[in-house]
Amino acid sequence: MAEFDTFPKLLVRNAEVRGTRAASREKYLGIWQTWSWSQVDNEIRALALGLHEMGLEKGQKLAIIGDNGPHLYWSQVAAQVLGAVPVPVYQDAPANELQFVLDHAEVSFAIAEDQEQVDKLLDVMEACPKLTSLIYKDPRGLRHYDQPFLHRYSDVQEKGREYHKANPDFYLNAVNATDGEDTALIPYTSGTTGKPKGVILTHNNLLKSAQAGAAFEGLTEKEEILAYLPMAWIGDNIFSMAQSYSIGFCVSCPESQATVLHDLREIGPTYFFAPPRIFENILTTVMIRMEDASWIKRNLFHYFMAVAKKVGIPLLDGESVGLLDRIKYWLGNVLIYGPLKNTLGFSRIRICYTAGEAIGPDIFDFFRALGINMKQLYGSTESSVFITIQPNGEIKPDTVGNAIPGVEIKITDDGEVMFRSPGV
Repeated sequence: MAEFDTFPKLLVRNAEVRGTRAASREKYLGIWQTWSWSQVDNEIRALALGLHEMGLEKGQKLAIIGDNGPHLYWSQVAAQVLGAVPVPVYQDAPANELQFVLDHAEVSFAIAEDQEQVDKLLDVMEACPKLTSLIYKDPRGLRHYDQPFLHRYSDVQEKGREYHKANPDFYLNAVNATDGEDTALIPYTSGTTGKPKGVILTHNNLLKSAQAGAAFEGLTEKEEILAYLPMAWIGDNIFSMAQSYSIGFCVSCPESQATVLHDLREIGPTYFFAPPRIFENILTTVMIRMEDASWIKRNLFHYFMAVAKKVGIPLLDGESVGLLDRIKYWLGNVLIYGPLKNTLGFSRIRICYTAGEAIGPDIFDFFRALGINMKQLYGSTESSVFITIQPNGEIKPDTVGNAIPGVEIKITDDGEVMFRSPGV
Protein backbone atom coordinates (compact mmCIF):
# COMPACT_ATOMS: atom_id res chain seq x y z
CA MET A 1 0.00 0.00 0.00
CA ALA A 2 2.14 2.82 -1.32
CA GLU A 3 -0.59 5.40 -0.82
CA PHE A 4 -2.89 5.50 2.18
CA ASP A 5 -5.81 7.10 0.39
CA THR A 6 -8.72 5.15 1.90
CA PHE A 7 -10.03 4.38 5.37
CA PRO A 8 -9.27 0.62 5.08
CA LYS A 9 -5.68 1.33 4.00
CA LEU A 10 -5.21 3.75 6.90
CA LEU A 11 -6.65 1.16 9.26
CA VAL A 12 -4.12 -1.47 8.20
CA ARG A 13 -1.30 1.09 8.39
CA ASN A 14 -2.33 2.12 11.92
CA ALA A 15 -2.48 -1.52 12.99
CA GLU A 16 1.07 -1.96 11.69
CA VAL A 17 2.74 1.19 13.02
CA ARG A 18 0.76 1.90 16.20
CA GLY A 19 -0.84 -1.48 16.84
CA THR A 20 -0.81 -1.31 20.66
CA ARG A 21 -1.99 2.30 20.95
CA ALA A 22 -5.60 2.89 21.97
CA ALA A 23 -7.86 3.48 18.98
CA SER A 24 -11.40 3.13 20.38
CA ARG A 25 -12.97 3.38 23.81
CA GLU A 26 -16.49 2.90 25.07
CA LYS A 27 -17.94 3.11 28.53
CA TYR A 28 -20.13 0.10 29.31
CA LEU A 29 -21.76 -0.57 32.69
CA GLY A 30 -19.57 2.13 34.21
CA ILE A 31 -16.27 0.69 32.94
CA TRP A 32 -14.20 1.98 30.04
CA GLN A 33 -13.47 -0.72 27.44
CA THR A 34 -10.47 -0.07 25.18
CA TRP A 35 -9.44 -1.51 21.81
CA SER A 36 -6.01 -1.00 20.26
CA TRP A 37 -5.53 -0.30 16.55
CA SER A 38 -4.51 -3.93 16.06
CA GLN A 39 -7.69 -5.13 17.79
CA VAL A 40 -9.84 -2.71 15.78
CA ASP A 41 -8.29 -4.08 12.59
CA ASN A 42 -9.23 -7.62 13.66
CA GLU A 43 -12.78 -6.57 14.58
CA ILE A 44 -13.33 -4.79 11.26
CA ARG A 45 -11.82 -7.66 9.27
CA ALA A 46 -14.20 -10.14 10.91
CA LEU A 47 -17.22 -7.93 10.23
CA ALA A 48 -16.22 -7.13 6.64
CA LEU A 49 -15.72 -10.78 5.75
CA GLY A 50 -18.96 -11.73 7.49
CA LEU A 51 -20.82 -9.11 5.45
CA HIS A 52 -19.12 -10.47 2.34
CA GLU A 53 -20.41 -13.94 3.20
CA MET A 54 -23.91 -12.48 3.56
CA GLY A 55 -23.70 -10.96 0.09
CA LEU A 56 -22.74 -7.30 0.60
CA GLU A 57 -21.06 -6.19 -2.63
CA LYS A 58 -19.23 -3.21 -4.10
CA GLY A 59 -21.54 -0.27 -4.69
CA GLN A 60 -24.32 -1.47 -2.36
CA LYS A 61 -25.40 0.72 0.53
CA LEU A 62 -25.20 -0.13 4.23
CA ALA A 63 -27.26 2.00 6.64
CA ILE A 64 -25.95 2.52 10.18
CA ILE A 65 -28.27 3.71 12.94
CA GLY A 66 -27.69 4.12 16.66
CA ASP A 67 -25.84 6.13 19.30
CA ASN A 68 -22.09 6.58 19.02
CA GLY A 69 -20.28 3.30 19.61
CA PRO A 70 -17.08 1.68 18.34
CA HIS A 71 -18.95 -1.20 16.70
CA LEU A 72 -21.03 1.16 14.59
CA TYR A 73 -17.97 3.16 13.57
CA TRP A 74 -16.26 -0.11 12.64
CA SER A 75 -19.29 -0.95 10.47
CA GLN A 76 -18.51 2.02 8.23
CA VAL A 77 -14.98 0.83 7.49
CA ALA A 78 -16.09 -2.80 7.14
CA ALA A 79 -18.45 -1.71 4.35
CA GLN A 80 -15.70 0.34 2.72
CA VAL A 81 -13.35 -2.69 2.69
CA LEU A 82 -15.84 -4.36 0.32
CA GLY A 83 -16.39 -1.25 -1.78
CA ALA A 84 -19.86 -0.83 -0.29
CA VAL A 85 -21.03 2.60 0.88
CA PRO A 86 -22.04 3.42 4.47
CA VAL A 87 -25.08 5.64 4.95
CA PRO A 88 -25.27 6.83 8.59
CA VAL A 89 -28.79 7.73 9.73
CA TYR A 90 -29.84 9.99 12.61
CA GLN A 91 -30.74 7.74 15.52
CA ASP A 92 -33.68 9.90 16.62
CA ALA A 93 -35.21 10.07 13.13
CA PRO A 94 -38.92 9.13 13.08
CA ALA A 95 -40.00 6.27 10.82
CA ASN A 96 -41.04 8.47 7.88
CA GLU A 97 -37.66 10.26 7.79
CA LEU A 98 -35.84 6.96 8.15
CA GLN A 99 -37.88 5.48 5.32
CA PHE A 100 -37.06 8.39 3.00
CA VAL A 101 -33.29 8.01 3.49
CA LEU A 102 -33.27 4.22 3.20
CA ASP A 103 -35.37 4.27 0.04
CA HIS A 104 -33.64 7.27 -1.51
CA ALA A 105 -30.15 5.80 -0.93
CA GLU A 106 -31.33 2.34 -2.08
CA VAL A 107 -29.99 0.71 1.09
CA SER A 108 -29.59 -3.09 0.99
CA PHE A 109 -28.15 -3.81 4.46
CA ALA A 110 -28.65 -2.04 7.80
CA ILE A 111 -26.74 -2.29 11.07
CA ALA A 112 -28.69 -1.13 14.11
CA GLU A 113 -27.60 -0.55 17.68
CA ASP A 114 -30.52 -2.09 19.56
CA GLN A 115 -34.18 -3.14 19.68
CA GLU A 116 -35.47 0.43 19.36
CA GLN A 117 -33.70 0.91 16.04
CA VAL A 118 -34.54 -2.60 14.81
CA ASP A 119 -38.24 -1.94 15.42
CA LYS A 120 -38.09 1.24 13.33
CA LEU A 121 -36.35 -0.62 10.52
CA LEU A 122 -38.96 -3.39 10.62
CA ASP A 123 -41.70 -0.77 10.39
CA VAL A 124 -40.34 0.66 7.13
CA MET A 125 -39.00 -2.46 5.41
CA GLU A 126 -42.05 -2.96 3.22
CA ALA A 127 -41.63 0.55 1.82
CA CYS A 128 -37.91 -0.05 1.17
CA PRO A 129 -37.84 -2.99 -1.25
CA LYS A 130 -34.04 -3.09 -1.60
CA LEU A 131 -33.53 -3.51 2.18
CA THR A 132 -33.07 -7.25 2.70
CA SER A 133 -30.77 -7.76 5.72
CA LEU A 134 -30.81 -6.29 9.23
CA ILE A 135 -27.99 -6.71 11.75
CA TYR A 136 -28.19 -5.70 15.40
CA LYS A 137 -25.46 -5.11 18.00
CA ASP A 138 -27.33 -5.26 21.34
CA PRO A 139 -29.48 -8.43 21.66
CA ARG A 140 -31.52 -7.23 24.65
CA GLY A 141 -35.23 -7.48 23.89
CA LEU A 142 -34.68 -9.32 20.61
CA ARG A 143 -34.66 -12.91 21.85
CA HIS A 144 -38.01 -13.77 20.31
CA TYR A 145 -37.47 -11.96 17.00
CA ASP A 146 -37.18 -14.83 14.54
CA GLN A 147 -37.19 -13.12 11.13
CA PRO A 148 -34.73 -14.91 8.82
CA PHE A 149 -33.26 -11.61 7.60
CA LEU A 150 -32.35 -10.52 11.16
CA HIS A 151 -28.78 -11.29 12.29
CA ARG A 152 -26.72 -10.66 15.40
CA TYR A 153 -23.56 -8.57 14.92
CA SER A 154 -21.37 -11.09 16.76
CA ASP A 155 -22.70 -13.93 14.57
CA VAL A 156 -21.78 -11.99 11.43
CA GLN A 157 -18.27 -11.52 12.80
CA GLU A 158 -18.02 -15.24 13.54
CA LYS A 159 -18.90 -15.96 9.90
CA GLY A 160 -16.11 -13.59 8.94
CA ARG A 161 -13.54 -15.28 11.14
CA GLU A 162 -14.37 -18.64 9.60
CA TYR A 163 -14.14 -17.14 6.12
CA HIS A 164 -10.72 -15.64 6.94
CA LYS A 165 -9.38 -19.05 7.98
CA ALA A 166 -10.37 -20.48 4.60
CA ASN A 167 -9.38 -17.36 2.60
CA PRO A 168 -6.45 -15.70 4.42
CA ASP A 169 -5.54 -13.37 1.54
CA PHE A 170 -9.01 -12.03 0.80
CA TYR A 171 -9.02 -9.20 3.36
CA LEU A 172 -5.74 -7.53 2.42
CA ASN A 173 -6.50 -7.96 -1.27
CA ALA A 174 -9.84 -6.22 -0.73
CA VAL A 175 -8.18 -3.41 1.25
CA ASN A 176 -5.53 -2.91 -1.45
CA ALA A 177 -8.27 -2.77 -4.10
CA THR A 178 -9.93 0.26 -2.48
CA ASP A 179 -9.23 3.58 -4.18
CA GLY A 180 -9.29 7.19 -3.02
CA GLU A 181 -11.85 8.08 -5.68
CA ASP A 182 -14.28 5.39 -4.48
CA THR A 183 -17.41 6.67 -2.75
CA ALA A 184 -16.71 6.41 0.99
CA LEU A 185 -19.84 7.88 2.57
CA ILE A 186 -23.28 9.29 1.81
CA PRO A 187 -24.30 11.59 4.66
CA TYR A 188 -27.67 13.32 4.41
CA THR A 189 -28.15 17.03 4.97
CA SER A 190 -30.60 18.26 7.59
CA GLY A 191 -33.25 19.11 5.01
CA THR A 192 -34.11 22.49 6.53
CA THR A 193 -35.27 23.86 3.16
CA GLY A 194 -36.81 20.65 1.78
CA LYS A 195 -36.13 16.95 1.72
CA PRO A 196 -32.70 15.85 3.01
CA LYS A 197 -30.10 15.49 0.26
CA GLY A 198 -27.60 12.67 0.06
CA VAL A 199 -24.07 14.02 -0.41
CA ILE A 200 -21.72 11.63 -2.21
CA LEU A 201 -18.22 11.93 -0.73
CA THR A 202 -15.14 9.97 -1.76
CA HIS A 203 -12.30 8.80 0.47
CA ASN A 204 -10.20 11.62 -0.99
CA ASN A 205 -12.86 14.21 -0.17
CA LEU A 206 -13.06 13.19 3.47
CA LEU A 207 -9.41 12.37 4.12
CA LYS A 208 -7.83 15.34 2.33
CA SER A 209 -10.16 17.76 4.10
CA ALA A 210 -9.54 16.09 7.45
CA GLN A 211 -5.79 16.04 6.93
CA ALA A 212 -5.73 19.72 5.93
CA GLY A 213 -7.60 20.61 9.13
CA ALA A 214 -5.29 18.43 11.21
CA ALA A 215 -2.18 19.98 9.69
CA PHE A 216 -3.61 23.48 10.27
CA GLU A 217 -3.94 22.71 14.00
CA GLY A 218 -0.94 20.42 14.44
CA LEU A 219 -2.96 17.42 15.63
CA THR A 220 -1.02 14.35 16.79
CA GLU A 221 -1.74 10.72 17.66
CA LYS A 222 -1.85 11.76 21.32
CA GLU A 223 -5.14 13.64 20.96
CA GLU A 224 -8.21 12.41 22.83
CA ILE A 225 -11.73 13.12 21.58
CA LEU A 226 -15.20 12.25 22.88
CA ALA A 227 -17.62 11.17 20.13
CA TYR A 228 -21.11 12.13 21.29
CA LEU A 229 -22.67 14.03 18.38
CA PRO A 230 -24.79 12.10 15.83
CA MET A 231 -22.84 9.69 13.62
CA ALA A 232 -25.00 10.82 10.70
CA TRP A 233 -23.60 14.35 10.99
CA ILE A 234 -20.64 15.11 8.70
CA GLY A 235 -18.71 16.79 11.52
CA ASP A 236 -18.63 13.60 13.57
CA ASN A 237 -17.40 11.69 10.54
CA ILE A 238 -14.53 14.13 10.08
CA PHE A 239 -13.47 14.42 13.73
CA SER A 240 -14.19 10.86 14.93
CA MET A 241 -13.32 8.96 11.76
CA ALA A 242 -11.33 10.80 9.07
CA GLN A 243 -8.98 12.65 11.41
CA SER A 244 -8.67 9.74 13.82
CA TYR A 245 -7.72 7.32 11.02
CA SER A 246 -5.39 9.86 9.38
CA ILE A 247 -3.55 10.90 12.56
CA GLY A 248 -4.04 7.79 14.71
CA PHE A 249 -5.62 9.29 17.83
CA CYS A 250 -8.14 7.60 20.13
CA VAL A 251 -11.90 8.17 19.94
CA SER A 252 -13.99 7.55 23.07
CA CYS A 253 -17.74 6.97 23.11
CA PRO A 254 -19.94 7.78 26.14
CA GLU A 255 -22.09 5.15 27.84
CA SER A 256 -25.23 7.01 26.81
CA GLN A 257 -26.41 10.47 25.86
CA ALA A 258 -27.47 10.95 29.48
CA THR A 259 -23.90 10.43 30.75
CA VAL A 260 -22.05 12.60 28.21
CA LEU A 261 -21.02 15.36 30.64
CA HIS A 262 -19.89 12.86 33.29
CA ASP A 263 -17.94 10.82 30.74
CA LEU A 264 -16.44 14.01 29.34
CA ARG A 265 -14.94 14.76 32.76
CA GLU A 266 -13.45 11.27 32.98
CA ILE A 267 -11.87 11.35 29.52
CA GLY A 268 -10.62 14.94 29.65
CA PRO A 269 -10.32 15.37 25.87
CA THR A 270 -7.59 17.44 24.25
CA TYR A 271 -9.70 18.09 21.14
CA PHE A 272 -13.37 18.99 21.46
CA PHE A 273 -16.29 20.18 19.35
CA ALA A 274 -19.73 21.35 20.44
CA PRO A 275 -22.42 23.51 18.82
CA PRO A 276 -23.14 26.87 20.49
CA ARG A 277 -26.24 25.58 22.32
CA ILE A 278 -24.11 23.15 24.36
CA PHE A 279 -21.71 25.89 25.47
CA GLU A 280 -24.73 28.07 26.27
CA ASN A 281 -26.22 25.30 28.43
CA ILE A 282 -22.90 24.77 30.22
CA LEU A 283 -22.53 28.48 30.96
CA THR A 284 -26.12 28.70 32.21
CA THR A 285 -25.53 25.76 34.55
CA VAL A 286 -22.32 27.34 35.87
CA MET A 287 -24.01 30.68 36.57
CA ILE A 288 -26.98 29.04 38.30
CA ARG A 289 -24.66 27.05 40.56
CA MET A 290 -22.66 30.16 41.36
CA GLU A 291 -25.79 32.03 42.43
CA ASP A 292 -26.59 29.16 44.80
CA ALA A 293 -23.05 29.11 46.24
CA SER A 294 -21.95 30.83 49.46
CA TRP A 295 -21.35 34.58 49.25
CA ILE A 296 -17.58 34.11 49.57
CA LYS A 297 -17.42 31.71 46.60
CA ARG A 298 -19.83 33.86 44.63
CA ASN A 299 -17.82 37.05 45.18
CA LEU A 300 -14.53 35.30 44.41
CA PHE A 301 -16.01 33.92 41.19
CA HIS A 302 -17.28 37.29 39.98
CA TYR A 303 -14.04 39.08 40.95
CA PHE A 304 -11.74 36.66 39.17
CA MET A 305 -14.04 36.35 36.13
CA ALA A 306 -13.69 40.13 35.77
CA VAL A 307 -9.91 39.61 35.83
CA ALA A 308 -10.23 36.84 33.24
CA LYS A 309 -12.40 39.00 31.01
CA LYS A 310 -9.73 41.70 31.10
CA VAL A 311 -6.56 39.65 30.60
CA GLY A 312 -7.49 36.01 29.89
CA ILE A 313 -8.05 36.43 26.15
CA PRO A 314 -4.92 38.59 25.59
CA LEU A 315 -2.86 35.97 27.46
CA LEU A 316 -4.36 33.18 25.33
CA ASP A 317 -3.47 35.16 22.18
CA GLY A 318 0.12 35.64 23.35
CA GLU A 319 -0.19 39.39 23.92
CA SER A 320 1.73 41.34 26.52
CA VAL A 321 0.01 41.69 29.90
CA GLY A 322 1.20 43.58 32.98
CA LEU A 323 2.86 41.68 35.84
CA LEU A 324 0.13 42.48 38.38
CA ASP A 325 -2.59 41.28 36.01
CA ARG A 326 -0.58 38.10 35.33
CA ILE A 327 -0.36 37.42 39.06
CA LYS A 328 -4.10 38.02 39.50
CA TYR A 329 -4.88 35.68 36.59
CA TRP A 330 -2.52 33.02 37.99
CA LEU A 331 -4.29 33.25 41.36
CA GLY A 332 -7.66 33.10 39.61
CA ASN A 333 -6.52 29.96 37.81
CA VAL A 334 -5.65 28.34 41.14
CA LEU A 335 -8.91 29.32 42.85
CA ILE A 336 -11.52 29.49 40.06
CA TYR A 337 -10.57 28.76 36.44
CA GLY A 338 -8.63 25.54 37.03
CA PRO A 339 -11.22 23.88 39.31
CA LEU A 340 -14.04 24.99 36.97
CA LYS A 341 -12.33 23.57 33.89
CA ASN A 342 -11.62 20.35 35.77
CA THR A 343 -15.28 20.05 36.76
CA LEU A 344 -16.35 20.52 33.15
CA GLY A 345 -13.75 18.10 31.77
CA PHE A 346 -11.99 20.93 29.91
CA SER A 347 -8.63 20.88 31.72
CA ARG A 348 -6.69 19.25 28.89
CA ILE A 349 -8.39 20.87 25.89
CA ARG A 350 -5.85 22.14 23.38
CA ILE A 351 -8.29 22.94 20.57
CA CYS A 352 -12.01 23.53 20.93
CA TYR A 353 -14.34 24.20 18.00
CA THR A 354 -17.84 25.53 17.75
CA ALA A 355 -19.84 25.88 14.53
CA GLY A 356 -23.24 25.34 12.98
CA GLU A 357 -24.64 28.73 13.98
CA ALA A 358 -23.37 32.00 15.42
CA ILE A 359 -22.31 31.82 19.05
CA GLY A 360 -23.06 34.72 21.39
CA PRO A 361 -19.95 36.89 21.94
CA ASP A 362 -20.38 36.74 25.73
CA ILE A 363 -20.43 32.93 25.69
CA PHE A 364 -17.45 32.77 23.33
CA ASP A 365 -15.42 35.22 25.42
CA PHE A 366 -16.31 33.46 28.69
CA PHE A 367 -14.68 30.19 27.66
CA ARG A 368 -11.69 31.86 26.02
CA ALA A 369 -11.17 33.98 29.14
CA LEU A 370 -10.79 30.73 31.10
CA GLY A 371 -7.84 29.85 28.86
CA ILE A 372 -9.74 27.44 26.60
CA ASN A 373 -8.56 27.76 22.99
CA MET A 374 -12.06 27.98 21.51
CA LYS A 375 -12.38 28.71 17.81
CA GLN A 376 -15.15 29.09 15.28
CA LEU A 377 -15.07 27.32 11.94
CA TYR A 378 -17.23 27.38 8.86
CA GLY A 379 -18.05 24.36 6.76
CA SER A 380 -20.75 22.25 5.20
CA THR A 381 -21.61 18.64 4.42
CA GLU A 382 -20.75 19.20 0.77
CA SER A 383 -17.23 20.41 1.64
CA SER A 384 -16.41 17.60 4.08
CA VAL A 385 -16.66 20.28 6.81
CA PHE A 386 -13.56 22.43 6.64
CA ILE A 387 -13.77 25.68 4.68
CA THR A 388 -12.44 28.22 7.20
CA ILE A 389 -10.86 28.02 10.66
CA GLN A 390 -9.77 30.83 12.95
CA PRO A 391 -5.95 30.84 13.20
CA ASN A 392 -4.32 31.22 16.62
CA GLY A 393 -3.92 34.87 17.49
CA GLU A 394 -6.64 35.98 15.04
CA ILE A 395 -9.75 34.91 16.90
CA LYS A 396 -12.73 37.24 17.15
CA PRO A 397 -16.35 36.38 18.04
CA ASP A 398 -17.76 37.86 14.82
CA THR A 399 -15.51 35.98 12.38
CA VAL A 400 -15.04 32.36 11.28
CA GLY A 401 -11.39 32.65 10.27
CA ASN A 402 -9.45 32.15 7.08
CA ALA A 403 -9.72 29.60 4.32
CA ILE A 404 -7.60 26.58 5.19
CA PRO A 405 -4.88 25.48 2.74
CA GLY A 406 -6.36 24.09 -0.47
CA VAL A 407 -9.66 25.99 -0.15
CA GLU A 408 -10.67 28.85 -2.45
CA ILE A 409 -13.50 31.21 -1.45
CA LYS A 410 -15.41 33.76 -3.49
CA ILE A 411 -18.29 35.99 -2.41
CA THR A 412 -20.72 36.71 -5.24
CA ASP A 413 -22.32 40.10 -5.83
CA ASP A 414 -25.52 38.94 -4.12
CA GLY A 415 -23.63 37.72 -1.03
CA GLU A 416 -23.52 33.98 -1.73
CA VAL A 417 -20.45 32.14 -0.47
CA MET A 418 -18.81 30.07 -3.20
CA PHE A 419 -16.00 27.66 -2.40
CA ARG A 420 -13.80 25.06 -4.01
CA SER A 421 -11.69 22.53 -2.14
CA PRO A 422 -10.39 18.92 -2.16
CA GLY A 423 -13.27 18.16 0.23
CA VAL A 424 -15.90 18.81 -2.43
